[in-house]
This record gives sequence, C-alpha cells and structure tokens, in this order.
Amino acid sequence: METKEILHTLRTKAGLSQDALAEKLFVTRQAVSRWETGETVPGTETLKLLSKLYGVSINTLLGAPRQLVCQCCGMPLEDAMLSTEQDGSFNEDYCKWCYADGTYMYHNMEDLIEVCVKNMVSDAHPEAEVRAYLHQMLPQLDYWKRYAELSDNGEFEAFKQTLIAEINALHIEGMPEVKTLNALVGSYVNLAYPLPNGKSVQFLEDSKTYLGNQLESLFGGERRFGVIAGMDFILVCTYEKNGENPELVLYKKR
Repeated sequence: METKEILHTLRTKAGLSQDALAEKLFVTRQAVSRWETGETVPGTETLKLLSKLYGVSINTLLGAPRQLVCQCCGMPLEDAMLSTEQDGSFNEDYCKWCYADGTYMYHNMEDLIEVCVKNMVSDAHPEAEVRAYLHQMLPQLDYWKRYAELSDNGEFEAFKQTLIAEINALHIEGMPEVKTLNALVGSYVNLAYPLPNGKSVQFLEDSKTYLGNQLESLFGGERRFGVIAGMDFILVCTYEKNGENPELVLYKKR
C-alpha cells in the first residue's frame, strides 16, 4: 500500500476521525486530509508521533521502502520485533533482544553468537556452518563497526556481573551456578504462576526486555530453572517443557 492508504487504514482502525487525529498531533484536519489523499506526506516529527500512536514503525507508515535488519544481530525486523527508546518510541535499527529502553544488551560478540547459534542451528544448517556465518556477518553490522563509539565503557556488563553474583548468592537448592544472562523479551517469559486461591499472577511486562537464562536442574528430570532479572528485582522459577506447569521459587526486590 501507499503511504496515503496506510495512514487512512491505521486511522480508521484506531477509531479516530480526522478531527480527532489532528487534535492528537497538533495539526489541522486539512493536513490529515491531504496526507490521506496523497497531496503531502507528514514531516519527520509527525511521523514519529504517528509511529508511537499506532504502534508501527516509520518504515511501515511510509510503505516499507526498506528491509529493516537489526544492526547488532542481523535479524530481519518486523514491527513486533523492534526495540524501543526510554520514551516508548521505536528504534528501527535494533531488535528487542539487542537494545531495550536505550540500553545495548550485548557487549561481547561471542556471547551474542552463543545465543544466536542455539536458535539458528537446524538439520539444514549445522552448528559449524552457523558459527562461520555469524563470525563473517556480524562484524559488518553498524553496531559492531561502531562499538567503541556506541559502547558504555563496560557499565552494563558490570551491572550484569553484579546481578549474576546476587543470583548465585541466593544458593537456591538444585539450581546450578549462573554464568551468563541474556536478553529476553517479556512476552516470551511472562509465565502465569498459580496461587493457592486458584488464580494466577504474572510479574513481568510483555513489552519490556529483561535479563535471564534457563538452567537444567542439578536433580535431573524434565523441569528447568528459569532466572529473570531487571534493575529492581530477581525472579527464579521452575517449569516443564514450553513453560508448562510453572512454579515460582523466589521473587526478590533489589
């Protein structure tokens, strides 16, 4: 679709009249009408407002003229995968797993490769092939080219090491030592834990990115430990395959 059709479709889907949208964007109704007839295109700042209002990328608003690719891990991007800044606006250069709320999640290329390999290996693409591909592809991406400029001088990595030390200091029976924490999007790990009254509770936000890992129990069996952490909490749980039958082990405020 062209930009004019996309803008009209998104507005009507949101249940907004041209007058109502104009009021939200601090423009005239005539301006909205001209966008939808194709006479003009919204300016950059207005596109940012529309992107945030509709929850789609500017690239989508403009008819997807380019293929978005995460400039940290190389993943092709769709709107649902896009990272966000602290104000909630999209950052169209990165996925949710590599950048969240203004923070870069990976500061060691080998750590990222370990995570990617687990998700990319298949019968058609064995581990050695995937590793070779990542070692060749990742250095070509903007984040790794500009790492010295974009990095935070090790502050986030130091924060992760502090979290790891705090988690291991809990000495949870049956849980092995945590050695790494990876970026995890809330919607993938926001399990519902059963309460004694028959209800359930979730502690995470689907749209946020956290740090965590999955660990095999020292006792063996099918249950796994899940560790999730943020700036102000640590959560430890156990669950079976595909997150079934979750049980909360610990939720601790930091």
